[in-house]
Amino acid sequence: MSEAKRILVTGGAKGVGAEIVRSLLAAGFDVDFTYRSSAAAAGALVDELKAAHAGRAVRALSLDLADKVALDAFCDGREAESYFGLVHNAGQPYDALAAMMAQDKAEAAMQVNFWSLTRLAKSLMRNMLRAREGRIVVIGSVAALQGNPGNAAYAASKGALLSYIRTLAVETGKRGITVNYVAPGFIATDMMAPYAAYRAAMEKQIPAGRFADPAEVAGLVAFLMSPPAAYVTGAVLPIDGGLTAQIGVHR
Repeated sequence: MSEAKRILVTGGAKGVGAEIVRSLLAAGFDVDFTYRSSAAAAGALVDELKAAHAGRAVRALSLDLADKVALDAFCDGREAESYFGLVHNAGQPYDALAAMMAQDKAEAAMQVNFWSLTRLAKSLMRNMLRAREGRIVVIGSVAALQGNPGNAAYAASKGALLSYIRTLAVETGKRGITVNYVAPGFIATDMMAPYAAYRAAMEKQIPAGRFADPAEVAGLVAFLMSPPAAYVTGAVLPIDGGLTAQIGVHR
């Protein structure tokens, strides 16, 4: 691939996002990725990938998806650039029972997890529609597919993403754009650190008996950007070790 196609990844400095960036570079794409506060990790990732993939371009771009003014300015700056793909990986957790939910925190999660994607997609899609090709992948959650106490706000934001991508897939299918939803279960990243004491018990509830490795999620994203995935659109793809396939009642 002499002239690599370019992909934008949100939240690409650490964890699953960093593995997605690595997988896409390895697949021959150029990648821009955003980060909010992980400047050191972002810089280290850029250095690592430039050394490993000579001739490929990778850029780290500072962006706080919660800042609507900054997001608008970022999107305005991207409209003159052509991206083949968009991976919306950035997310903001918020756990609280519905009866105890703080409205401002719930709305903040919705802004980062959902509204930022609609703004980014609107900006990048214009050139995709002109080119009659493009790929959009959203990293959602099994929380959007199965009810779980304490997940009301977070699950609602991921559920909104799911409804949005299905509509977008229908609207853009004839223009060569695919839009898909990846729904991870539990992944072995720093985000799960607060639940370390419960990990063994949680893994017993998963048919596969373990958490996912971030590279397994990244591999699915890389496939969805590849030529063989050109007919996959509007799909919901759980990557959860069988978690959503089972009835959640155990004898």
